[in-house]
Formats: sequence, structure tokens, C-alpha cells
Amino acid sequence: MTQNQAYEPGRFKGTVPFYERYRLAYPQRLVDRVAGLAGLTPGDAVLDLGTGPGFLAVPFARAGMAVTAADPEPSMLEAAGEAAKAAGVDITLWQGGSYELTPQMGPFRMVTIGRAFHWMDRAATLDMLDRIISKGGAVALFHDAHPDVVENRWFKTLRAVSDRYKDDAVRKVHAHKRYEPFLFESAFTVVEGLSLTTRSQIGLDDIIGRAYSMSPFTADRLGGRRDEFKSELRAALLAHAVDGKFIEIAEMVAVVARRQE
Repeated sequence: MTQNQAYEPGRFKGTVPFYERYRLAYPQRLVDRVAGLAGLTPGDAVLDLGTGPGFLAVPFARAGMAVTAADPEPSMLEAAGEAAKAAGVDITLWQGGSYELTPQMGPFRMVTIGRAFHWMDRAATLDMLDRIISKGGAVALFHDAHPDVVENRWFKTLRAVSDRYKDDAVRKVHAHKRYEPFLFESAFTVVEGLSLTTRSQIGLDDIIGRAYSMSPFTADRLGGRRDEFKSELRAALLAHAVDGKFIEIAEMVAVVARRQE
């Protein structure tokens, strides 16, 4: 598989403690609904591609699946292994990403990708998944979204400030987030969506930690601008705080795609 220019296996090195603590986890009930929609049964093989700290690998293992958690970043795999241990479930760890997949892998009943599809060569990845997902199997793409409601004003501010510190290559990678154009050009053309919406209270440090969980804002990438970024973001966010707190309304989304049988 040809690598795109934005691919860096170590891109998320240094983000692990922030990712584990501040990124939104996928609720077990959403994972259970996806498993039900796809007809998974305990023991089915699931590959979680771009697993990060195991936000999907662990709940799918908790649902009884035989999960392989894959990530090119060793520290992310270590975090996923620790999360599985803490949850009392077993997962198999595999260091590699979409560019390391081979036709000899699997077969898997499902391949899950959470907040990572945009870092991949999406068309080539789906072509490879067609070769390693068994008949009747599915791809499940997960992400979170923030509805345009008053409570989420802080999120617009986070994006606006963050965009000023991203380089052009990262902006280009994030330019196209819809899954459907790629799915309908692949073997996986039967597409269904599931979602649930959460509401929670968060603090200023939670939002700044969320920013630091993103690859453009590691200490190595920001360098001497790290303090500047933090100060600018903090000042901009405080305009939306109520007693130092914020409300986050998040839609947790899963798109399940299968072949036309």
C-alpha cells in the first residue's frame, strides 16, 4: 500500500497520557449496538485499527469478541494493553497500521477504526479490508461530533485557536471527513449509522488536555510556541466559562458498512 505524505507512524508519540485522560471514550452501549447490528457473536475476530489506548478494543473485548488491537505507536499499544488488563479482558496487540496490513491477515468478522480513518489512504485501506474481512463481515468507523448548540461554543473556540497552530499538511488531511464517498467507491456499500448523545460538565484543564492529545500540539511540534498556544487558548476559552466550567454535548457516532450480499 502506498503511503501518503502525511503518514508518520510516530505522530502520536507523546500524546498518550493526554489521549487516555481527555479524549472522549466510546460508550459500551454504542459498541454493543454496533455488534448487534453487524450480527457479531462472542468469539468473533475483530481488528481495531489505530487502536490508540484501546477505546474500542476494550469494549469489544468486554462484549466477548476476540480483539486484535493494532497501532503503529508502541506507547499507544502499551496503553491499550494496560487498559485491557484493568478491565479484566484479553486482547492481542499488534504493532502496525493501515499501511502494514497484508492479505494474509485475518480473516476478521469486523474491522473497527476510531478517529483514525482520515490519517489513512482511505481507498487503499478499504480495498485491503475487503481482502481480510470475512464474508458477511463489516467495517465500523467511529468518531465524535459536537452539535452546533450554545453549550458547545467553547468547542468552536478550541477549533479556531487550534487551526492557527496547525501546519498546512495537517489541515489538508483533515479537510475531508465524510466516510460515504470512500465507502460507496469500495466493496462496502451497505451503510448504516448509529449514534448517541452525551452531556457532561468539563473544566478548563480538560479542554487544554484535549488539545494536547492531538498530534499537532505535542511538545516536539509546538516547540517554543507551546506556552503561547496554551495562554491563547486559555484566554479565549475563559470567555465561555460559567464558574470555571463548561458543558460538553457530544454525539458519539458509528458508521457500519457491509458488502451487498
